[in-house]
Amino acid sequence: MIADMLNRLKARLSREKFQPSWLGVVISPVYFIRNGIYQSVRSMAPGITGDVLDFGCGSKPYESLFINTSSYVGADIEVSGHDHKRSRIDVYYDGKTLPFPNGHFDAVVSFEVFEHVFNLDEVLEEIRRVLKPGGQLLITIPFAWDEHEIPYDFARYTSFGIRHVLVKSGFEVVEIQKTTTYVVAVCQMGIAYLTQHVLPKRWAPARAVGQLLFVFPLNMAALLLNAVLPKRYEYFCNSAVLGAKSKDGKI
Repeated sequence: MIADMLNRLKARLSREKFQPSWLGVVISPVYFIRNGIYQSVRSMAPGITGDVLDFGCGSKPYESLFINTSSYVGADIEVSGHDHKRSRIDVYYDGKTLPFPNGHFDAVVSFEVFEHVFNLDEVLEEIRRVLKPGGQLLITIPFAWDEHEIPYDFARYTSFGIRHVLVKSGFEVVEIQKTTTYVVAVCQMGIAYLTQHVLPKRWAPARAVGQLLFVFPLNMAALLLNAVLPKRYEYFCNSAVLGAKSKDGKI
């Protein structure tokens, strides 16, 4: 019974990393950035249908949100800035050519991947190749976040920048959602800084106490500030972008 309870707790905490609930406000120093991505993906996912490719899939953290798909295939590169212990990869990608024929998928999704791609124009061309005409593209990318998965972190995109890149690569941009307000983004960066560089990290009990004493109050303060201060979006954590392959008949 104890083992079963521990397994359920472990599964709950694992889910909180990408699909946070109220518990994330209490325990997570990255609650706002993760919740912003989750809420945007959750709002867009039901509109994604047919056969779907998750490009740079990792552990497929949002697969359960895509309730109207026929199939969901994950592809990832073998060597990246993180290990694949918890990954659920169906197909490995060599960094150049996706092992699928032209026009194979109805949609491609990719979450927090494009900042790790140095040759983004070439990758978008390959994604476009495996999409059917009019096929959907759903991505999330960071704007305000620190360097991660070093040294495989190459870019940040404004909402205008990613729109330009996608249109140039033969995609129509349907919608762009900024996942946090200006206030929340500033607070999230401050909370991340404190937990990464000020609070104790090595000793687990001290880390847990630090999170309860500091992270929870700071998260609550951020929620309060966001409620009372003007909503601005010139500074934000991430963009969620919904696009589509142009129906011009070209690969």
